[in-house]
Order: sequence, then C-alpha cells, then structure tokens
Amino acid sequence: MLKLKKLVLALSAAALLAGACSGSTKNNSEVKGGNELAAKGEDGSHAKAGGSEAMIATGWKTAVDPKKLSANVDKGLAWLVQHQLENGAWGQGDEAATMGHGMDGLRATPSVADTSMALLALLRSGHSPAKGEYKDAARRGFEFVLSEVEAADADSLFVTQTRGTRVQGKIGTYVDTFTALMVMTEAKGRMGNQALDARLDQGIAKILHKIEKNQREDGSWDNQGWAPVLTQAIAGKGLNRAEQVGADVNDDVLARVEKNNEQQFDRAAGRFATGSTAGVGLYGGAAGASSARDSANTRQAKEGDLKKKIAVAKAPEERARYQAELDAGERAKAQAESAEKALLDRVDDDAFIRGFGNNGGEEFLSYMLIAESLVVKGGAEWEKWDVSITALVNQVQNEDGSWTGHHCITGRTFCTAAALLVLMADRAPVPIAAQLKRG
Repeated sequence: MLKLKKLVLALSAAALLAGACSGSTKNNSEVKGGNELAAKGEDGSHAKAGGSEAMIATGWKTAVDPKKLSANVDKGLAWLVQHQLENGAWGQGDEAATMGHGMDGLRATPSVADTSMALLALLRSGHSPAKGEYKDAARRGFEFVLSEVEAADADSLFVTQTRGTRVQGKIGTYVDTFTALMVMTEAKGRMGNQALDARLDQGIAKILHKIEKNQREDGSWDNQGWAPVLTQAIAGKGLNRAEQVGADVNDDVLARVEKNNEQQFDRAAGRFATGSTAGVGLYGGAAGASSARDSANTRQAKEGDLKKKIAVAKAPEERARYQAELDAGERAKAQAESAEKALLDRVDDDAFIRGFGNNGGEEFLSYMLIAESLVVKGGAEWEKWDVSITALVNQVQNEDGSWTGHHCITGRTFCTAAALLVLMADRAPVPIAAQLKRG
C-alpha cells in the first residue's frame, strides 16, 4: 500500500500534464478526520455513520460503518446537480482537450449510462426521489431513465436510441442497459410514490427480460468495445442486486454469470483473464474480483433459508437439491476469496494500479469495483485500500468539484460519478445475510 500512496503523486502529475478540457486540477484538501460534515442518511439529514441511517434498502445494509461524507464528495455532488440537463438526464459532458473535438456534439446529448452513474452517486449519498436535498434532481433523473426504458423495444438489449457515445465505444455497446439495471435495483422502494415505484418495477422486469433473451451460453453478452469486461462486471452487479431485492431473475441467467466468473479468474492458477480487458490488468482484476464477490453475496444471502429448507425437507431428492445450492454457495465464496487475494497481491504494483497509464473513466470505474469488493472483506486490508485510493482520487479532483479523465472515457459526468462512488464505496449495499456472514 505504500507504493499506492506514492502513486498519488505520479497520477496527479500525469493528470496535470494531460490537461483538462476546462478548469484546472488542484490538490484538494484530503478528507479530514472528525470532519464537521455529518454522514447523511437516506433522507438527507445529518446523522452519525453506522446508525439505522446506514441502511440502504430493505434487505440491504452497508458492510462497514460508512465514513462521514467529505467536502470533496459534497462538492462533486453539487457539480453533478448543476450540470443536469433540462429533461432530467445527464450528457457525457466536456471531455479532455487531448481527446479532440470529434464528440463535442454529444456533450449535452442525454445518455442513460451517464445518467445512471450520476443517479447512483446521488443515491449513495442519501438523495433519492423521495428524500434528500437533491431529491428533485434524483426524481427527474429517474423519470428520464424510466422513459427511455419504456420507449425501448421489447427484445433487443438496447434501452436507448442514443448510439455512439464514448462510454458505449469504450466499455460496451449495452452499458446503458446494465448501468440502468444497477441503479434501478438500488432505488427499489425508494421512489417516493406508488406510481413511480410501479414504473420502476416494470422497468426492471423489462430489462431482465432483455438480458435473459440476449445472454450467451458463456454468461456474457455481445458487448463490443475497447474494454467490455468492465460492462460485464456491471451486468453481474445489476443482476445480483436484482435477485437480492426479490426481482424475478432467471436462475439460469445467474448460473451462467457464475460460470463466466470462473472464466474471468482461474482459481487454480490465481490468474485473471486478459480477454476483453484491452490488455490492462487493472480492468481484468477489478472486474473479476467484483463479479465473483457479487455472486458470492447473493449466494450467502440465501444460505440461512436453504438450511431451514433442508431441515424440514421430507424427500431425499428435495434435500439433495437444497444441499447442491449450498455447495454452489461455498464454491462462489471460495471463488470470491481467491480472486480478492490475487487482487490484493497486485495493489502494491504501481503499474497495475495505473491501469492504462493515467486517469480515465475506466480507472475510476475499476477502483469502484475493487472497493465494493474489498469493503465486504473488511478489516485492515480494506482500510488501507480505502485510505490510499481516497487520497489518490481527491488529489485529482478539479477546482469546480468535477473529475476529468485523460484517456478514453474522459467525459466529466461519468468520471465525476465514478470517482464519487469510489469515495463512497463504504455505502455500497450488501445483503444483510451476506454482511452478517462476513463477521
């Protein structure tokens, strides 16, 4: 982890050399211990971290007591809300000057993927359509996403008519679909009125149908892009969270996702796959560990219920079926633990953490995936990672509160939302049963 701390300065220098599209980067103050800002609960009120306000949604809890929201986070959230479009969406925003001007026309084009990432950052900080200082922004954002999903056809994997965005080109054709599912499952029961709750449930069901219909036998989808392994991880995260909140997820779909997890990380060799990673180890490691952990969380959440069913089952074949599910859960847990161990063996490698070489949206997303995996593991290793990665991300925040990438995904909306999610990884939802299992 000492090397990771040194990397803060290296990546900060790289960011400054690359240059931002507008505004400059600065060394913002690090998160202060005993910060006067209090942790915000779901209703946006201030409360001590770790209380009942730490609950994310019915059936979910944070894996650790979340830190108080920092000034860096508050500034980033304010930037996001200030740059919301009139129709409630977010576009990809300004890109770094190094990317040229070929996509200037998409700066303010509504994007489901960018909007979903922005909404996820709002939810994690306590701003839902029902509660919080930014509840109106959250409601308008969800209304946009829902309207796009509702207008989409029934069977293709698309949920939007917008094509050719930077995010789609870099991490996957269907990134909009999977980021929408991820944020919609986390918003379940938090929309503020029955009509919006019903639309959300219908939207989730529609996306799940699209995903089931288009999944390939190896558990993947036909995502084209520079590093689609990252969207595969988002897909797994959305599907597992849908299962955790009681949505009707096809068991075969989840089983194929687990099969794909085994392809992404060879447990016997302790090695992550390199396909669909653009040759960047960080992306493969982050996606492989995150996907394995999300599947393990779902399996562990079902463990108690399966044991009860075994105890009362009368037929031997019934007990055998439930026992097979428990055994699959143990395999998923072992897969996750092995992947996390392999990942931890790499985080002191500066070249690994740099990813492609300097900050891009892919790096921020990878850090988010790593953090949401390690926070479930908890303990000293999580704490060291959190301190180091928080310092790194804070160091490259722009003066206006945003973050800018300096290669590939450089749009300020995606980069800002992903960076905020790194800083708030201790607020990521974990099924209560899985969270208790960790102890």
